[in-house]
Amino acid sequence: MSGFNKLHLIRQVDLFTIKLFLSAAEEKQIGRAAARENIAPSAATKRIQDLEQIAGVRLFDRSPRGVELSAAGQVLAKHFADILHSLEALRGDMSEFTDGVAGRVSIASTASIVIQFLAREIGEFTRDFPLVDIDLRDESNPNVVRAVLSGDADIGVFVAGDDVALDGIESIEYRSDRLVAVVPRGHPLADEKSVTIEQLAKEKLIALGAGTSLMASVRTAARRAGQELQPKFRVNSVEAARSLVYAGVGVTVQPECMLSNEDRERLAIVTLDEPWARRSLQIGTLRGRAQTPAARAGQAAARPPAALNAPLTSRRTTGRRSR
Repeated sequence: MSGFNKLHLIRQVDLFTIKLFLSAAEEKQIGRAAARENIAPSAATKRIQDLEQIAGVRLFDRSPRGVELSAAGQVLAKHFADILHSLEALRGDMSEFTDGVAGRVSIASTASIVIQFLAREIGEFTRDFPLVDIDLRDESNPNVVRAVLSGDADIGVFVAGDDVALDGIESIEYRSDRLVAVVPRGHPLADEKSVTIEQLAKEKLIALGAGTSLMASVRTAARRAGQELQPKFRVNSVEAARSLVYAGVGVTVQPECMLSNEDRERLAIVTLDEPWARRSLQIGTLRGRAQTPAARAGQAAARPPAALNAPLTSRRTTGRRSR
């Protein structure tokens, strides 16, 4: 571990992980903490390991009997408990403004944004606004924008890029992420500090669905570099793509925040030396359309403080989902 990094901790730790960490400290066993927080033991273990990696220090002393807070863990537990106490006080102070807000909010987003980020905000929103009904639909990136323009969605969350036209859309940045190259251990590119699209285009590329914003960015960049992509494999999920990389049959491009510590141990993650590798995720609404109180609350809830801008995926999402 590289040592404590405050900014790293602030940017990458979500509230659920904080709560899980405190439960593990109280229960002195990660399995019991997982049951208490309604999460699978394996997922709880991974979150705790990720937290230690992010914090850069060992937080628990482990034994066959369970876990005990390390000296560093005791300090972190105190501050985490203060954070949760402050948030509960804030919720009480804000209750007079949230009580009575009711209605329906329709949200369109890409599946990857839901998995990476949006699920957590929706979970928090449904607890703060129990009278608001969420209608969540996952669409391709261009279809998210079309849903907002047609009025089928109050709010759209999408990746800004060449595949979407924002005429008629009011948008602000929601978050950002970065694309990286994922290659097998031992591959000639694995030891490179960074790679370019020209290098990747010469490899056996594992492509995601043609309608994804990720592949649209990769194809556009390749064309601009005078390269024609000819993927060796096509799959519909990032998990399937990583499995093929692990099997040694090719390379792929994925959002860095979707890679776990286990992925980083099994695979080589190489920086993409390309300006388009940094992606801006946007919240959009129809320009000039009057928003209901429920929709305004939903839009505000999807704009978390920077301190809670965490890439760890949420444990669940609430709402009706249609395709």
